[in-house]
Amino acid sequence: MEGRKPVKEVFGTLADGTEVHRWSLENGGTRLKVLSYGGVVQSLEIPDRDGRYANVSLGYGDIESYVSGSAFFGATIGRYGNRIAGGRFTLDGVTHELAVNEGANTLHGGAAGFDTQLWDVEEFTSGSDVGLRLHRTSADGEMGFPGTLVVRVTYTLTEHGDWRIDYAATSDRATVVNLTNHSYFNLAGEASGSVHEHELTLVASRFTPTDDRLIPTGELADVAGTPFDFREAKAIGRDIGADHSQLVVAGGFDHNFVLDKGITAHPEHFATLRDPGSGRTMRIATTEPGVQFYSGNFLDGGPAGTSGLPYRRGAGLCLETQHFPDSPNRPAFPSTVLRPGETYRSTTVHSFGH
Repeated sequence: MEGRKPVKEVFGTLADGTEVHRWSLENGGTRLKVLSYGGVVQSLEIPDRDGRYANVSLGYGDIESYVSGSAFFGATIGRYGNRIAGGRFTLDGVTHELAVNEGANTLHGGAAGFDTQLWDVEEFTSGSDVGLRLHRTSADGEMGFPGTLVVRVTYTLTEHGDWRIDYAATSDRATVVNLTNHSYFNLAGEASGSVHEHELTLVASRFTPTDDRLIPTGELADVAGTPFDFREAKAIGRDIGADHSQLVVAGGFDHNFVLDKGITAHPEHFATLRDPGSGRTMRIATTEPGVQFYSGNFLDGGPAGTSGLPYRRGAGLCLETQHFPDSPNRPAFPSTVLRPGETYRSTTVHSFGH
């Protein structure tokens, strides 16, 4: 299917009168809708084995729900995806106090993280690809993070229907950066029920156990012989209720998996997700060393989603490519430090089939 030039429209208006725009893209049989608010992926439509389209990404139908909601549906996450313990870290001998928004922790960059910001968006076509370039500048001290951070996030739909995300950032001071996307997937279709029948494969022999605050203990634990072993395709619900201390702490899966491939210069495959009912599959490749697999444990029913129906526990799952949680406080973890003159880069590619 030939790519079409992105279509821009007004999605809604913020309380201060600022317009939020939505872009609709289509290429290679994949349809994507993106908001200027939070860089949010509002909708991702792909066909099943019979060619029937469904939106497989959880989201909201109006801007008010994105502003009031707390689930980060489809959002661009920064400056730091996942948790930083105690809302602080020390870099080059200087301790930085961050805005906390999950008890004593900083989660996903703080209460006014990138998911709450308006992004400048420009559309592009490049050969057979179509896409959007999202830009914003995060001021020195925003949510407590040091350095003026200039960020670009590029969403591309390829002629094969792949959805590619490229992140780039520079800073004028030493800082920490860990960007990701927080889309929730349900390959049976948004608001179709639980994803517990989905089959997941993760090329990850280890994961990072957490304490009761969901902060990594520092251990890299083997998945062998535990419910965290997804090295062969397994239904998500098969072991989610097992009597395992890590599942009890998180109410299911909400853990960083250590990818066997490590950090790579180019995206390498690490995950396959399949819905047996529709036949839809999603393969994910990344340059990142980890992925946060979150099984939607804290979804509580409101606000209503794009279909007008509420999302209950397990209505979607996240596979957030990343460096590890709390890396700024864990020197043994891969570093998330970005220094002046360097460019942070990360790429994740979602490929669809049936």
